[in-house]
Amino acid sequence: MSQPFPFAERRFDELPGWQDDDLLAAFHAFRRSADHVLVKPYRTGALGIDCASFAEAYAEARAVAPANRAEAKSFFERHFIPLYVVPETGNRGVVTGFYEPEVEASAVRTERFSVPLLSRPFDLVDIDDANRPTGMDPYLAFARATSEGPVEYFDRREIESGALAGNGLEIAWLADRVDAFFIHVQGAARLTMTDGSLMRVTYAAKSGQRFSGPGKALADLGEIPLQDVTMQSIRAWFKRHPQRIEEILWRNRSYIFFKQVDASDPALGPIAAAKVPLTAGRSIAVDRLLHTFGTPFFVDAPALTAFEGRPFRRLMIAQDTGSAITGPARGDLFAGSGDAAGEVAGVVRHDADFFALVPRKLARVLLGIENTVSDANR
Repeated sequence: MSQPFPFAERRFDELPGWQDDDLLAAFHAFRRSADHVLVKPYRTGALGIDCASFAEAYAEARAVAPANRAEAKSFFERHFIPLYVVPETGNRGVVTGFYEPEVEASAVRTERFSVPLLSRPFDLVDIDDANRPTGMDPYLAFARATSEGPVEYFDRREIESGALAGNGLEIAWLADRVDAFFIHVQGAARLTMTDGSLMRVTYAAKSGQRFSGPGKALADLGEIPLQDVTMQSIRAWFKRHPQRIEEILWRNRSYIFFKQVDASDPALGPIAAAKVPLTAGRSIAVDRLLHTFGTPFFVDAPALTAFEGRPFRRLMIAQDTGSAITGPARGDLFAGSGDAAGEVAGVVRHDADFFALVPRKLARVLLGIENTVSDANR
């Protein structure tokens, strides 16, 4: 079975930090995906790790409750084989971080709260090869329905200049357009409303154009050295140059639309692309075209110490995706909710090795070594 990117077999005792990781925390995140597939199985990514092959592991995850780390470790080692994910280019993969911002908001527009978060417009339609007009950019997954057929949707500049005004799409109003932009980047937010209530919003759709981050734009312009680009340095630059915010933000043509979601349990993370609440420090966003949601990935990023002050070596569960997350060895680590999580997520950009935990029978197929995987993996 040929794959667009190769895997390489490893043993669990070859994974740096495997013995020290809190695999009980990883099990609880995995259990959320195991519950969800009863409603709708996840679509298989191009690397061939199909959801059906997880059936036995998912069934046991729903039926048992490991009492400690040792039992959780036994569960993963019993069901899976770690396969090193070979990067497309370079010697290692890359991890970044994301989080759920928490900002103050108003249900109505005021002089202070004047920046809207918008819901999905009525004329935004999904586009694929079946209904894509001749000549439309094949990247676009959304378009605007018109009497003459689908056309490219309004971009960020057009929307922020009023292209959708008067359609009643405003979910909530923020005080700061930079805060709103980073909510677009993160894809979710907790909104502390002026009446004291909590509202949560998450991604619903997008205008469809390619994402272009402000960090790269500022580096290309010589404003911030590329090695110094973080969310914090970008925010600081905007604070020093408020007259240039539009110039930089409008370079990113992509615009995100949101929907309101359940806010009854603030302890849970936002519900993301895999349709389960994210778990801080255990959920990872991956390239959805290549990987399959619910897949466990052991991530070895020894230079990353922002999470606990020690090298990041953890089992993560693929439960989200993002337009900037492309490639087989590329991931975005969910740091949690609120400002403290933002401080962690904003500085994460590190080399990393990725090891996909693949169901044992499927691993043999992917490796092309039927019945020869060593029992040392157990």
